Amino acid sequence: MQSKPITVKSISVEQFYTAHAPQLRMSLIAGATGLQRKIRESTVNRPGLALSGFFQYFAWERVQVIGNAETAYVKSLSSAERRKRIRAFLAHKIPCVVLARNIRPTREALEEAESFRVPVFRSPLVTGRLINLATLLLDMDFAPRITEHGTMVDILGIGVLIKGESGVGKSECALSLVERGYSLVSDDITRIYVLDGRELMATSDPQTRYHMEVRGLGIINVASVFGVGAVRNEKRVDFVVTLKEWNAVSEVERVGMEQVHCKILGIEVPHVTVPVRPGRDIARLVEVAALDQKLRGMGHNVAKEFNERLIARMRKDGQR
Repeated sequence: MQSKPITVKSISVEQFYTAHAPQLRMSLIAGATGLQRKIRESTVNRPGLALSGFFQYFAWERVQVIGNAETAYVKSLSSAERRKRIRAFLAHKIPCVVLARNIRPTREALEEAESFRVPVFRSPLVTGRLINLATLLLDMDFAPRITEHGTMVDILGIGVLIKGESGVGKSECALSLVERGYSLVSDDITRIYVLDGRELMATSDPQTRYHMEVRGLGIINVASVFGVGAVRNEKRVDFVVTLKEWNAVSEVERVGMEQVHCKILGIEVPHVTVPVRPGRDIARLVEVAALDQKLRGMGHNVAKEFNERLIARMRKDGQR
């Protein structure tokens, strides 16, 4: 089961502030009435040229970050000119302004921000650090996302999404892997989003994080039972394993020559199907599949190497 992908086109300044104020160490100092303004791009802008009066390529839909350079320039202007430039800047319907390095805004700036209802925040972070962190957080806010019916585990650095029909044994498989020292990311419901347009990151719902449902036992807290090392908040999706009842698998892979992929949010991920039946150690098979995938990522394809040796042997025997 897979939900429909969600594409975020905008977020409100209030959402941005509520979600990221602790990491960005932001405090609101003006323009509280404008918190419903929309941020429409997942990056930030330094408005040096805009404050000088050049608006031809002004990225007004972004969060505006002001550092020492912009502040020094504005303060070099006369009071009348300063107010004129600030008005022109704020009139472009920008979502909000973040002052780095705990910069104290001029009186004119605060008055105009209140007049135009533009939220203004302060942060003690240096400008470069503030821009990098805010961009990363906004990338996550705007990232396409989806909810997968599956369990996510980390096996020696390989993020494995275990999928399958309800009752096939996903949670029991993950529990066995956790017992072997690996880490649980999410159980049953996994939230996946695209990071930087090229990587899939998986996490759990905050309400169910660190918890697992085991049929016959109920809900267990994995961190409490196995320790904090048995859980992690998020992990890149490197590999997908689908568990299927033995009779439901039409063709069972015997050699593993061809690498099969599945698509999640438009990104191809290596995929294998593992048939399930009584007596098979499914956790061990998933573990081995993940380790084999790690070898493939390092350039070692065991099936291909075996096939090449076999062909070489057949040619050698044919020449005798």
